Amino acid sequence: MNNSPIGIFDSGIGGITIFNSIKKLLPKENIIYFSDNLNSPYGNKPIETIQKLSYNNAQWLLEKGCKLIVVACNTATTNSISNLRDKFNLPFVGIEPAIKPAAMKTKTGKIGVLATKGTLSSSLFNLTSADHASNIEIIEKNGDGLVKLIENGIFEGIEIENLLHEYLDFMINKKIDHLVLGCTHYPFLNKVISKILPNSVKIIDSGEAVARQTKALLINNKIESNCKQGHYSFYYNGDSATLNKVLNHKFELKRI
Repeated sequence: MNNSPIGIFDSGIGGITIFNSIKKLLPKENIIYFSDNLNSPYGNKPIETIQKLSYNNAQWLLEKGCKLIVVACNTATTNSISNLRDKFNLPFVGIEPAIKPAAMKTKTGKIGVLATKGTLSSSLFNLTSADHASNIEIIEKNGDGLVKLIENGIFEGIEIENLLHEYLDFMINKKIDHLVLGCTHYPFLNKVISKILPNSVKIIDSGEAVARQTKALLINNKIESNCKQGHYSFYYNGDSATLNKVLNHKFELKRI
């Protein structure tokens, strides 16, 4: 059991940002990554569809022998994580927008959240906002169109810049001092986002926090790996080009 893999799933390549954080913190752990890019993006789908896709992904990873599953997608987490925990008898790590640290650190009392429609409209997102940022002004923007471009391997250029200006300029004018990236795909755009934002605005994502939570659950459940070095497997069900690109063509990719 201890050397069984950690499973990670996302609607595409976004979860690679989470994979990188987990690999760095837990180098002995075996990991299976599943990109459900055939069904990407999740952010504009009905809740029932997101829940069904998340269930199918978790079931597939369970059949691969995973000891713990990371839902490396904000939309899937905020709409499905409680269902998954009810239906499967293994630990799950979810990903929520990092509102709490942004709310704790803000000096202006205003933070921006760039996320998908599915995340922003979820009850879990609204509960998190109420719990941790009741005295903070949250300026939300649906990053419509960004995931599709990222999945097509487009991380910069005029189309990306125009969309980001559309979403971020309003936040900048509202004097935010922290921008929460509420989608695991968005850190791929950090270079362009940093160019648009003033130096006074700090970008926050969830990667390191998710890796720490994964480590804590492994320790608590006494299922840490004793391998010398972790082994990594990557699966996808759509197109492999962008996944290959972000992995620098270093791994064999398997289609299911």
